[in-house]
Formats: sequence, C-alpha cells, structure tokens
Amino acid sequence: MAKTKKAQAPKKSVKQVVVETPAQRLSGIIKTCRKIMRKDKGMNGDGDRLPMLTWIMFLKFLDDNEQLQEINAQLEGKKYKPAIAAPYRWRDWAKDKNLTGDDLLSFINNEKVKLIDGKEQTGLFYYLRGLQSETGIERKDVIATVFKGVANRMINGYLLRDVVNKIDEIHFTNNEEINTLSHLYESILKEMRDASGDAGEFYTPRPVVKFMVEMLDPKIGETVLDPASGTGGFLVEAFEYLKKQAKTVEQRKILQSNSIIGGEPKSLPYLLCQMNLLLHGLEYPNIDSGNSLRFPLRDIGDRERVDIILTNPPFGGEEERGILNNFPDDKQTAETALLFLQLIMRKLKRQKPNQKGGRAAVVVPDGILSGDGVCARIKKELLENFNLHTIVKLQEGVFHPYTGIPCNLLYFEHGQPTGKVWYYEVPMPSDRKSYSKTRPLSISEFIPVTQWWNKRKSSEITWCVDVEEIVNRNYNLDIKNPSKKLEDFSVSVADKIKKEVESFKLTFSATEKLLSNGHWKSLNNIDSSELQEIVLGNVLKEKNNYETLIPSKAYNILGCSLAGRGPFLRETKLGQEISGKELNKVSKGNFLYSRLFAWKGAFGIIADEFDGYYCSNEFPVYEVDENIVLAEYLSLYFTRPFVWNEVEKYCKGTTKASRNRFKEEFLLAMKIRVPKLERQREILNAVSELNKTVSQINDFAISLNQMPLNVLANLYQGEL
Repeated sequence: MAKTKKAQAPKKSVKQVVVETPAQRLSGIIKTCRKIMRKDKGMNGDGDRLPMLTWIMFLKFLDDNEQLQEINAQLEGKKYKPAIAAPYRWRDWAKDKNLTGDDLLSFINNEKVKLIDGKEQTGLFYYLRGLQSETGIERKDVIATVFKGVANRMINGYLLRDVVNKIDEIHFTNNEEINTLSHLYESILKEMRDASGDAGEFYTPRPVVKFMVEMLDPKIGETVLDPASGTGGFLVEAFEYLKKQAKTVEQRKILQSNSIIGGEPKSLPYLLCQMNLLLHGLEYPNIDSGNSLRFPLRDIGDRERVDIILTNPPFGGEEERGILNNFPDDKQTAETALLFLQLIMRKLKRQKPNQKGGRAAVVVPDGILSGDGVCARIKKELLENFNLHTIVKLQEGVFHPYTGIPCNLLYFEHGQPTGKVWYYEVPMPSDRKSYSKTRPLSISEFIPVTQWWNKRKSSEITWCVDVEEIVNRNYNLDIKNPSKKLEDFSVSVADKIKKEVESFKLTFSATEKLLSNGHWKSLNNIDSSELQEIVLGNVLKEKNNYETLIPSKAYNILGCSLAGRGPFLRETKLGQEISGKELNKVSKGNFLYSRLFAWKGAFGIIADEFDGYYCSNEFPVYEVDENIVLAEYLSLYFTRPFVWNEVEKYCKGTTKASRNRFKEEFLLAMKIRVPKLERQREILNAVSELNKTVSQINDFAISLNQMPLNVLANLYQGEL
C-alpha cells in the first residue's frame, strides 16, 4: 500500500520586529508630548509648549545627572549633597503615578500643599525659586534663577501627568540619547524662532554662527563670551568646536570649568539657553541672568576680560537711563547695538608682551557702518584701539523672517590700530533672487570666504580700504564694492532693465484683464443683477468663548489695525497683569472689529497664525455663515472707504473720548450687496493676483533705487 504524505501545517508567518533608532524613539516622545499639550486649553502654540517641555526636561535632566554624581561620589567614598532635596526630586514626585490631576497642579503651582501624609509642604515651584547656596554661584542658584521666570501653562493635571510620564522615558544618563536629543531640541528651537521673532531680537542662522566661530578658531584654555546669548546658539557652536580639541582629562576639565560664558536677562531665552547647553554636554552653564550692560564700563577690569566674544547683539532697542549712565557722556545712545559694541571692546583681553589680545566677531546692521554722531565716535575708538581687519557683508534676507535689513560681520582684535579693512561681499547664489524660509542661506556659501581668508586678494566681491579713507569719510565704514562701478554703462545693465520692463508689461496686461472683469462692481457697491442684498445679522453669529484668566498663564492679545488691515498681535501678558477677569478666545476665520475704531476701518478676519489667541470685549467676534458670504470676501468688503463712511454715521463725536462706539446692533443691522459664492471666489483670486503685482512693483522700485544714478538718467532719456 502506498504511503500517503501527511499534510503539513501552514507555516506561521514570522513577525518582523522593527527596532527603533534613538532618534526615532526620542522624536516620537517629543511629538507625543506636543500632541498631548495641544489638548490643554491653557496652551497657545509652541510659544507655550516649548517652555513647558523645557522646564520638565530640565528637572528630569538634573535628577538623572545628580543620581549619576551621587553614585560616583559613593564609589570614591565621598559625601554628595544634591542641589534638590526630597520630595522635590524628579524621582520623588514625577515617578509617583498617583500624583495627578488637581493634586499634581497643586503640588507644582501652589505656595503651600498638603502631602499624602497630611503634612504641609512648600509647593515645587516655590521651593525651587527659594534655593540658595552659600557662595551664590552654585547649581542651586542657577535652578532658582531659571524657575523665577518659569510658569506652568497647563491647566489640565491629567494631561500634565501624561507629559511627565513621557519625559520620564528619556534617559539622560545615556550619551547617545543626549546627543540625539540635543539635535532634536535645536530643531524645535528653530521652529519657535521662525514663528516668533520680536523686533530687534532675532536669531542668527546656524551657517552664520558656524562661520563666525570657525574664523575666530577658539582654542582650549580660551574663554568664549556671548553677552547677548539668547537661546545659546553661539555658545553651543563654540562648545562643540572646543569639544573636538579636548583629548585629555585635563583638557575636558578646562572645557567644563570656565570656557563658555553667556548673559541673557529674559527668562524664557535664559531657560532655553541653559537647557540647550546642558543637552550639548556643558555640565554647569555659566549664564548671567542680568543685563550685560548694567555695569559701568570703567569698572570692568582685567579679571572680567575674555579671549573671544561672539555675538549678535539686539539692535533698534532702547535702554533705560540708568544703563546709559554706565557709558561715557559722549558715547551714550539709545541704540542698543552701539552700547554692546562698546561693552565688547571693553571686555576683550588687552594685548600684552607674549600674550595676544582678545578677538571678536559681531553681527551689526548696515546703519552701524554708516552712522555718524555718537556712532562715528564709537567707530573712531574701534579703529584706533583695535584692528578691524575684516567686514563680511551679507545679502538682504539672510535673517528672514525676522528682518530684511542687510547685516554685516565685523572681525576685530585688541592690539594694533587698524591699518586697512578688507571687505568680502557674500553673493546671492546664481539660482535665486532672494533668501526665504524654505530656501535660506547655506553653510556652503561660506566655503569661498574660508578659502580666501588666509590668502587675501581683491576681486569682484572683495576689496581693501586704507583706514585714512575711512577717517576722511567721518568713519563711515559703508564703502561700496568699487568693481560694481564698472557695470554702470554696460550692455548687461541695459538688457537687465529691458527684461524687467518687458516682464512688467506682461504682468500689467494680465492684471488689466482681471480689473476689466465685471465682478469688481460689487466692491464699489454698484447695482448689478447678480448681486443679492443680505442683512449681516443673518450671516454673523456672535462667538463668545470667554475664558476666566489664570494668573500664571500667558495670553496673546489681539488688536485690530485701521484701514482694513485686520487683526495683529498687540501684546503678550500674564493673567495677573491684565485688568479684568476674562478674555474671548478666537479661532481662524472669525470676523472681528474694534468698537472704538470701526469708523477708521478696524475690521478683519482671524488669520491662521492667530488661531487660539485672545481679545478683550472691546472687539466683538463672529462666526461667518460661509454658505452665503465667504469670510475673506466679507473682510475684503470692509476694506472699502465707503463702508467706513457709513459706519462713521453711527459714531458721533470728534475725539476718541467723545466718539460713540460702533455697537453690535448697528453692525448686525447693516445691509450689504454681495455676488454669488463662485463670483466671490473669483474676486478673491483676482485680489490675490493684484497683490502679487503690487509686490512685484515694490521689488522693481527697490531694484531701481539701487541702480547707479547715471544708469537711471540714461534710462529716463531713452538711451538704454
């Protein structure tokens, strides 16, 4: 009998195990934390989320670090006294999963809190803010300074517990994880910087920072200072540069002891700077939390001087009278950048026999190069007492999106007076007209500069100027590239102008077609068969999303610009700083106006960037029924002066004090004529195209303004 084969059972599929890399794991943790925070009503954007994430990570990092130091001390038979005592260590409260909800919020926020055993204790933040060492310069003092400027923005204790649990998964004792997290943290910092640059305070692009550090070439044993450190970009880059040189135990000790020094008076950048440096491996960041300008220049002696200064000082600001008194009478100025320039000169080590003088690389705006008066006197001191050997000129847009002002990098050192100044103009890459957020300056653009640095010669983008010429120009350092004069009458310039003109003929032709279209009639209130009359009360629904103010929470408060320019961020305040008990929370697409200034065109819709911001009850807010009228179209309608004239009839009075407010009932009773939705969309598209044209015209005007006068004269006379 033939043997029958036994049927084989189907093979079980082997499930492939995917092993996460540290980068993937940590990125997942951070992403999850940010997602959790978005659910919390107390959080508004990354401007709130990142500081929260930072102070929580800060406490976890400290505890991991202190546990490691405690173990090392035990192995050496030494006693170890931690900076943070129980029950305020991360291992005490953060790992207690039962501490959640309101109990967790109470433990963190309140001055006094009852613990599980019934004893009354100081709350976490109040404890941390009260830390103090005997010397005043230890880790305890750093922690106290950090938390004096920190607030818990989350109002849901259960969500906060979820965030704490996720951060607890990070191992700050693992060097690979710390290194990975440092890069991740840098990318989050950049996100926040891109989203929020304050006037006069913007962040230096990493390629610029890297180039400035490399050209100064710091060495182990030298002290690097940034007196306006912000979130620590220059200091981190300098530390990383020095770390590559630290090969021995002794060199690593020197690196950790007194190599990196900073100054940052604002609480949030101070916290971010501390965390940034900790993550990159600096165990005890030496960052002064006061204004670097607060000391009289005359009191700065040799002990306070440093080898290297790298900085991008704030400019355009204004210091209080007490700060100005720290400077010589003939060099007092409201321009913050000039005050910092004087401080930098004073803080650099003097040249001595067998000892080089200190050296600096400083970012300054164009206005500093050309300024006269006090500015000229400061530049006179710079040229007479320091060797200003190099000025690297950067193109407009390098500091996008914070400012379009062209900036320069000044390189100088203490010792010999300036004999000549070399200029290097970093050109715009040939494949683009300008820098942008998506296409910023890259480090590769500095490669030619580094190659030229030690073998200098003149070219189309480099030139040298004797100091006598600068003195004769009243210390004006803004000396243009002389090679560009050769182009004045060239065919290339003529061709360029002709191409620009032809381009604009096409642009205007396309715009003319849009303007000739009948759908523009609706904007001028001209009768048309396709227009329908609506009452605004039928399309606007009042939105009252008022929130009771929390004293420790920061609120982004909106105003509304005149002439139909719409909402803008007026100020950011803590709840305790705001008069009144509540604010109205708005959403993107909401329609808003100012009762007080409606007659001047203070209407508009909430843009995406202001989603979740707040306004006072002086700004009525509405949801728009977009089945009848598009929110953007309504906003466009209220940019028309004839509408403001109509509104003004209801706002009697001649002054702000006497003029009546434009009440909601007046707005809701208004009748307006609008086209069908499809035609509204056509109008909005046409307006968008028109705005593009206006932008092109502005760009063209700027380019004309930059052309030599003789070229423009020839153009006017028809010779080109």
